[in-house]
Amino acid sequence: MHRHAETRSVPYAPKQMFDLVADIGRYPEFLPWCLAARVTGFEDGVLRADVVVGKGLFRETFHSKVTLHEGGTGAGNGEGDAPPRIDVEYIRGPMREMANHWVFRAVDSGTEIDFLVEFDFHSRLLDAVIGAVFDHVVTHMVDAFEARADVLYGAGSAPDGPRRP
Repeated sequence: MHRHAETRSVPYAPKQMFDLVADIGRYPEFLPWCLAARVTGFEDGVLRADVVVGKGLFRETFHSKVTLHEGGTGAGNGEGDAPPRIDVEYIRGPMREMANHWVFRAVDSGTEIDFLVEFDFHSRLLDAVIGAVFDHVVTHMVDAFEARADVLYGAGSAPDGPRRP
């Protein structure tokens, strides 16, 4: 089982980072190796998504269930003041299993992101061929999202929202 976890502070609001990660259809614009992405269904904060990743001869489609917990709503839904969170459950594709979690906590300087991804390929051969590449890709995922936030919200943006020209 491959596993990558990290915590990173970014100078953006939790809602900004939550919205950025939740916008799966835009992943091909900034995520390396992401060739296509589309939401195939959405109901009650849960969406289904297909993401195609590839490079060279390698190309695979991942089907996932993505649960969006906006947190802090105070709407009596049990989330109370919980931080925004996104949980990804793997449905099918080249993996035996995969799980991905994002948690966005407000801090004085912006947001502290907790990121976790765990995955295991169906076969040892597939793991040997592309396991190391996937390890590299997932260790740089938060970098790609932070760089995208810099583009969208302006590097060093105040945590209360994007800079305006």
